[in-house]
Amino acid sequence: MRPIRPMSAVERFFERLFERPSARLFGTRVQPVQLQRRIERAMEHGRVVDGGRTRVPDRFTVRLRRADLASLDPAAELPVDLASGALEWARRRAYTLAARPRVAILADDTLRPGDIEVEARYSDLGSGPNLDSAHEVSRTRVFAAPIVRAPHATLAVQEPGGRARTIIADGGPLTIGRTPDNALVLVDSRASRRHARLQAREGVLVLTDLDSTNGTRVNGARIREVVVGEGDVVEIGASTITVVAVDDGYPADPPGIEPPGV
Repeated sequence: MRPIRPMSAVERFFERLFERPSARLFGTRVQPVQLQRRIERAMEHGRVVDGGRTRVPDRFTVRLRRADLASLDPAAELPVDLASGALEWARRRAYTLAARPRVAILADDTLRPGDIEVEARYSDLGSGPNLDSAHEVSRTRVFAAPIVRAPHATLAVQEPGGRARTIIADGGPLTIGRTPDNALVLVDSRASRRHARLQAREGVLVLTDLDSTNGTRVNGARIREVVVGEGDVVEIGASTITVVAVDDGYPADPPGIEPPGV
């Protein structure tokens, strides 16, 4: 597997010079299109060539200051929209993806106002440029649009006082909170009456904070809305909800997808 030539120091300098966030230059808000362009750039920088195919990352973590995150449209399904944009970008360039892209957006107040950082990675560890090529090819599929079914998730719930249980989320709207009208009721005084919602969108699980009093955290970072997957830990009040396993909504071998070389 051959990585694409990385950007030189000079190229990175001019990238920062001409594409510095407008929020820092003119005091304007960070716009979703800026996040989309950064994800596309991260995808390009992570490209590798293997067996005539160009592979690109499919998992992205976007970090920006809390104030910049708060300025984004609270009604927008931003992580899902950004993931869909990344998928379209890859399709137009005939890039190979191991899975449908997913995007997480986290607050990071160590960044300067207007700064946007994007971390790109491969969901399939065998797809990385530093791993054995033969192993990677044996597991890779060229992504096409299969029929999507709602993903199911196994959730391990731990509440104050040591109460623990396991539930299955079927991909439908799962509201989480303190009152009995929620699908997942938490016996937790720090949880809001209707605290958060977990729901499938376009084949991924999206966690949304419902303007809760104490906020919702995923892996230690406060979020408004984020795509969650296996291993993520959601903190609501003094309770934790661990995503133990996820059926991501796509069949293992969707129709029309063949292993490379077939």
